[in-house]
Amino acid sequence: MTIEDRTEKRLEAIAAAGETRRMAEPRGIDLSSNDYLCLAQDPRLKEAMIEGVRRYGAGSTASRLLRGHRDVFDRVESEFSRLKGTERSLYFSTGYQANLGIFQTFLEEGDAVFSDELNHASIIDGIRLSKAEKVIFNHGDVEDLRSRLCSVEVKGQKFVVTESLFSMDGDIAPLKEYAAICRETGANLIVDEAHAVGIYGRKGSGMIEETGIWDDVFVSINTAGKALGVAGAFVSGDEQTIEYLVQRCRSFIFSTAPPPAVAYALSKVIGMIEMEEDRRTRLMALSALFGGMLSEAGFPVRERPTQIVPIVIGRSEEAVAVASKLQEAGFDVRAIRPPTVPEGTARLRISLNTGVSEADLERLVILLKDIVKKEIETAFFV
Repeated sequence: MTIEDRTEKRLEAIAAAGETRRMAEPRGIDLSSNDYLCLAQDPRLKEAMIEGVRRYGAGSTASRLLRGHRDVFDRVESEFSRLKGTERSLYFSTGYQANLGIFQTFLEEGDAVFSDELNHASIIDGIRLSKAEKVIFNHGDVEDLRSRLCSVEVKGQKFVVTESLFSMDGDIAPLKEYAAICRETGANLIVDEAHAVGIYGRKGSGMIEETGIWDDVFVSINTAGKALGVAGAFVSGDEQTIEYLVQRCRSFIFSTAPPPAVAYALSKVIGMIEMEEDRRTRLMALSALFGGMLSEAGFPVRERPTQIVPIVIGRSEEAVAVASKLQEAGFDVRAIRPPTVPEGTARLRISLNTGVSEADLERLVILLKDIVKKEIETAFFV
């Protein structure tokens, strides 16, 4: 069998499972992006990006350790560290690149890493690149983590890694409990704040701030292309930890630096996050309102609704059918299917943002209930 034949068979299998993916442009009311605070289209950020290009050009032209460094990188890293409450931060082109790099850099042979079963693909792939023993613990299960940490013996270091707000389920990790267990066992806690940074905490720096566990976190990963509205990611920690990444992190050392104009725009948005608390307040209010509406309509909801709301359908074909109906009605809701989520849990991932109106949400819930009742074979209303 040739590689062409094998690839053709793989594509046929993907299509047969109802999991073919297509490029997706915006369509209708945004309920699928991660632009939670509607900053990506803010005129002030657009102007900052334009000004950044005028000052620094279109690209950085090299890695930051060769010729690609600019003063704006130092400035934005310092500003983000102040927001995050850490000694130092390092800016990466993407969150995926950051996760690949930190796990490959810090996890060594003889170490063990304890990873939540629903962690993001970038975390999984970063762990795969390391030489550490991988131990998966049940999603959000404090006692399962404790048991595994206490039963696994290692020669080196133990690491615990979790998202703070999970991207597909919209639930919040029990970070305080994890921090306590890590103190008891001497494990190092790594927290991916991709969907929490910019939203939670008094300053908007994330769930680490909200739970008050700064001193218990080894490093955090903070994506800048979601609530912050721009691109890239910050890895934050103490001075020594970040300096070691500069010296040894392959995905940082051997990558062309991000466009300096992006860093310039991020410098603008960090101040906006701190000063414009009303954005975060509105998002939280919408999350609570939408959760209440769904509950009243008979959908199962979490005790603490967040801006990420999964409606689990089950079969991929049915999830796609419901999403298509919603799109026809003007709501940009997308179906999330395996392998992004586990088999049998295809879902609608509704992500709220501050630009959505209360009336839109009310209309969405009515429409959603009607479509689900018609399209889904197995009823799941509570």
